[in-house]
Amino acid sequence: MTSMSLSGEIIDEFNKAFKKARVSGEPEPTAMVLATSDGSGNVSSRTVLLKALDEDGFVFFTNINSCKGQQLTACPRASATFLWKASGVQVQLAGPVRRVSEEAADAYFATRDRGSQIGAWASRQSEPLDSRETLMRRVEELEQQYEGAEVPRPPFWTGFVLSPETVEFWTQREFRLHDRFLYTLENGSWSRLRLNP
Repeated sequence: MTSMSLSGEIIDEFNKAFKKARVSGEPEPTAMVLATSDGSGNVSSRTVLLKALDEDGFVFFTNINSCKGQQLTACPRASATFLWKASGVQVQLAGPVRRVSEEAADAYFATRDRGSQIGAWASRQSEPLDSRETLMRRVEELEQQYEGAEVPRPPFWTGFVLSPETVEFWTQREFRLHDRFLYTLENGSWSRLRLNP
């Protein structure tokens, strides 16, 4: 394990909370609000889907020409929040972000359904669009272009891994006396601290 690796305890805690959210009926437990910055003080956030978690961190995929893609390139740090209201749990994390390998991006893209693969090519994410018809025309053209063939991963579409330096688990309790535990990475080791609610 590298110095930036998540501890087994954090991964276990997250997986336990994730399973609880899923069992509790959370409609989209992989949804996380990702906050990014352009490095000049301008911050934006949006919801993305967690696609993998291991000791390297939390993995998601996007168009690198999108607003978030450009911000992640300009300022490779981010924070993410999972809010699982059905189970009363929230997880927050923050730290540096880097792109996944080309091989990892190719492998994940190949698992997407064909419509989503075509959509990744068709959408010039975050750019102005004059009409939905224009977008659907692009989709039709791409469907014809790749008819009978595999759809390759666009060079502008890849994954990022957020390797947190802090992870906080918040669990709802009565009278707003919530449980909060903060894990912090310092000098290659993780510490755990209980916080006031």
